[in-house]
Amino acid sequence: MNYELLNKIILGNTVKSYLLFAIILLVGLPFKRLFSKLLSKLIFKLFGRFGDVKHPHVFVTLLVHPVELLILFAVLYFAINQLSFPLNEVIFTRKTTVNNIASTYNVTLIDVIDKVFLFLFIISIFWIILRIIDFVAHVFLDQASLTESKSENQIIPFIKELSKIVTIIIGVFVLMGAVFNLNVATIIAGLGIGGIAVALAAQDTLQNLLGSFTIFADKPFVVGDLVRIDKYEGTIEKVGFRSTLIRTLDKTVVIIPNKKMIDSPLENLTLRNLRRIKFNLGLKYETPADTMLKISKDIEEFVNKHSATSNDTSVTFESFGDSSLNLQVIYFIKIDDYNNYMKIREEINYQIMEIVAKNGASFSSPPQTIYQPYPTEKK
Repeated sequence: MNYELLNKIILGNTVKSYLLFAIILLVGLPFKRLFSKLLSKLIFKLFGRFGDVKHPHVFVTLLVHPVELLILFAVLYFAINQLSFPLNEVIFTRKTTVNNIASTYNVTLIDVIDKVFLFLFIISIFWIILRIIDFVAHVFLDQASLTESKSENQIIPFIKELSKIVTIIIGVFVLMGAVFNLNVATIIAGLGIGGIAVALAAQDTLQNLLGSFTIFADKPFVVGDLVRIDKYEGTIEKVGFRSTLIRTLDKTVVIIPNKKMIDSPLENLTLRNLRRIKFNLGLKYETPADTMLKISKDIEEFVNKHSATSNDTSVTFESFGDSSLNLQVIYFIKIDDYNNYMKIREEINYQIMEIVAKNGASFSSPPQTIYQPYPTEKK
């Protein structure tokens, strides 16, 4: 009696088919998040040699959504396949010709559903692969942060983006072949011919791409270096396929094409070991010569003894100005960080002011001429 009830056909499907359809949905849909976390942890074991204590949760966080989506598609696919009606109904007839032999075959609704789910499965799998690439890059960047070298911080994001682009291209070809039944080899051959035209139309893009490879090969700078190129000065934040991002001293972001980064004169300020400071002090003409000499020696002595400067300070009587006696001051600061450099320079400037005042001298100011209109005659 029970078997008869299970085999009873309702609307083209047996009761057993409806029960299996409902059971798969009731079990799969509410627990898909749990299954996705368990599957993510299982996949993580394949990458155990990359991770440490803090990396498993990062891996699970990255994979939980694409794996959950894959499980959702799998649950829906297996549930729908328990039903035969109306999935086995013919929706259209397709005609094909192979080797001059014409043939026709019926396309059912289940055939279309199979293609749709195959498309979704492939998308989900390649999404998982992209997230795995993100995780591997995250681990390598974390390890690179423990080293003094900055070159890895620059090349790892570049390799990550390159790997993701290659993965997406492979995914597109897989979709073309598996879902749309296209001849991938023929498409690739056609792209080889059309690639010449594309290359001619995208010369600037290719030059910028080659420029990025040149940057990684020659290493004129790495991420975090302070550089000056053209009229811009700032810190390298990222080197991409087409351009390089520079954070200027004004905290704005400048995007410079990689071609210009390798063709234009570039000054890597981080590689220099000293910062040169040069300026003039204008003292009043009333300042005695021995006082000026004492000021010069005091400034040299103070700057040379400073812990952040080199021992080659020069303070000389440079010239007779229009309104002042000019002392030229030249010294070098060892600090590379811009903010520290400015603080040290400020400290030295204040001390120079105190030295001038202590010796009874004062700074000269440019003369001012005030023009007044001629008085008008009263009538």
